[in-house]
Amino acid sequence: MNAKFFDLKQDKQDRMINAALKVFALNGYTHASTDEIVKEAHISKGLLFHYFESKIGAYAFVYDYAARYMALEFSTAVDPSETSYMTIRKQMEAAKLQTLKNYPYMQLFLSRCEKETCPEALLSIESNRRAYDNSVGTFLARADMNALKTNDKSYRYLKMLDCTLDAIMEEKFREDSFSADEYYSEAIEYMNIVEGLMK
Repeated sequence: MNAKFFDLKQDKQDRMINAALKVFALNGYTHASTDEIVKEAHISKGLLFHYFESKIGAYAFVYDYAARYMALEFSTAVDPSETSYMTIRKQMEAAKLQTLKNYPYMQLFLSRCEKETCPEALLSIESNRRAYDNSVGTFLARADMNALKTNDKSYRYLKMLDCTLDAIMEEKFREDSFSADEYYSEAIEYMNIVEGLMK
C-alpha cells in the first residue's frame, strides 16, 4: 500500500479512490483514462502521478485497497458458525451493501477485474487477486455443500446467480440509476429464487 497517500485527509483519499474505482469499473483498464480519473476526483494529473506514478500504479493500488476492504467487511458480516451456503451469500451481500454506501463502484470494479484481459493489468494485481479469491473462498468453504443438491444443475443455478447479480449492478450503473439499497433488495430476491430452485 502507498503510505504517503494515507497522509491525505480521508475525504480526499475517498474522492481519489472512488474516482479511480468508477473509471476502471466502467471502462476496464485499457480504455480507462487518467484524464477521466483526475476530472472525477477534482485533482490535478500531477497529484495523481505524485501518489501513484502511473495509470498501472493507480489500478494496482485501488485493487489492493478494494480487495482488503471487502475481505475485512466479509469477515465482520459473515457469522463464523453459519453453514448454510445461501445464508452466507446473503451475509456477504449485506457486507457489500455497507461498502457500496462509501464506495459505490467498488464491487463493480472487483467484478470487472475478474473479466480483465490486459496482461499488464492482470500482472499488476496477480498476487492480491489470488489473496482476495482465497479470502472469499474461505467464507464460502464454511458452507455445508451437502445441504445443496450436488448435481450439476445446482452449480449452474449458482453460476446463473453470480452472472445475474453482476449484470444487474452494471446495468444500473450504466443507466446512472444505481441505489445500493435497491440493488441489495433485488439481489436477495434473486437469491431466494435460486434457493427455491435448489431445494
